[in-house]
Amino acid sequence: MKLHRLPRHPPLLSLKNDFRSNASQGASVLKSHGEEFVTKLLDRRWTLLNPNTTIHQIKLSNMLHANESLDGISFSSNTHPSLGHDTADNSNEDPSFYMVRDDLLHPLVNGNKARKLDGLLPLVEDHSVTDVVTCGGCQSAHAAAVAVSCAERGLRSHLLLRGEQPEILTGYNLISTLYGNVKYVPRSLYAKREEMLIRHANLVAGNSGSVVWFSDLLETSFTTQTSGKPNLVQIDAHMNADSHRRKVAIINEGAADAVGLLGMIRLVQYLSQKHLFGKERTLKIVVDAGTGTTAVGLGLGALCFGCVPVCVTYPCELSWEVTAVMLADFVDGYRKKEKCLISDFKHSTGFHHIDHALKGTDGGIVHWVERGRPRKFGNVLKGEVETCQQIAQQTGILLDPIYTLAAWELATLLSQEKAKGGAKVVMLHTGGTLGMFGLAQRYKSYFQAV
Repeated sequence: MKLHRLPRHPPLLSLKNDFRSNASQGASVLKSHGEEFVTKLLDRRWTLLNPNTTIHQIKLSNMLHANESLDGISFSSNTHPSLGHDTADNSNEDPSFYMVRDDLLHPLVNGNKARKLDGLLPLVEDHSVTDVVTCGGCQSAHAAAVAVSCAERGLRSHLLLRGEQPEILTGYNLISTLYGNVKYVPRSLYAKREEMLIRHANLVAGNSGSVVWFSDLLETSFTTQTSGKPNLVQIDAHMNADSHRRKVAIINEGAADAVGLLGMIRLVQYLSQKHLFGKERTLKIVVDAGTGTTAVGLGLGALCFGCVPVCVTYPCELSWEVTAVMLADFVDGYRKKEKCLISDFKHSTGFHHIDHALKGTDGGIVHWVERGRPRKFGNVLKGEVETCQQIAQQTGILLDPIYTLAAWELATLLSQEKAKGGAKVVMLHTGGTLGMFGLAQRYKSYFQAV
């Protein structure tokens, strides 16, 4: 059983060549050709019926000082803030920041996971995939998202989880087990992820089946998905999977590849509308970074729709700077990941006008920063559970101490600069609340004090 590679299609190569031949210098080229290209790229079927999301405004008060701690600050939430042209810039008001509530997209699927899967799952359906193989940690939000999303579409998911099965299933681990087929993998074997994924996918496919990577599906998407219309014949095929040969698709850990960027670019297109944040306002977008894919997707979206997020060479119509709080790696690792994602995106889609916009920026579209109180990934510090409790009680918004609290802390600090005339701050709430159940098992003393 060999890994099946999809052939490159002439229509896709022709589309790539058309855009390469029109390349020229300057931001005006990026704006005109970039938006045209991305509009075509986004003309496809999506998992989410629309890219809409809820936007709240978080107001700060009783602020004693600005540092890594949120002590002395109280919060309140405005669930119907003024946006678009109705937004007034008043430096005399208390500091505030906007929050994009992607945590509300699905009851069991994290917001950033829903965005990553937004453009991915229709490709699965259009290519008659019957089974999906992926991997993650024991409390992987990604694995749970894949399991739930596949089950909702009649697909089988196979989840390789790192480590040993916990004594009590809870949080994302419980959801993964209920919706998917879970197998626990020793850490020594999990360290070789690609080899592990291919081996298990071959077992699922059997002698008569086939295996494909999602990155290959993306490169054929121009011919299999047109004008947002589904390929009903192929979709019907996978719904009768038991009478057909299995076709297995492999998705990388965390959906950390180019196909996962499409949903974030679609989100930027939605948020850049005039009645929301528009294309003239200067924004600082804050997000927590696990794999970093979400942050890079936001940066690419801003790049595609009229702005070079970090570049100062050309005038920016959509001046959005994406700032990501590093949680799972150091800056060199994230910059390397960013370059790989951009390279894969260009290779898969043929969007080479990015190169013009990135001149003089070392190819960077994300500002990577350390957390206020750095720690080993996955660790929770004393007092952070109580901070999440305080924010939940004051605003009705639930954060988790590993991911979204880190973004909230930075958004709070940056909002001080906004109050002094700086850019408006927008935090993307990526979800993660189910992770609190797993943390309650690991940090019993912290939760007993709540």
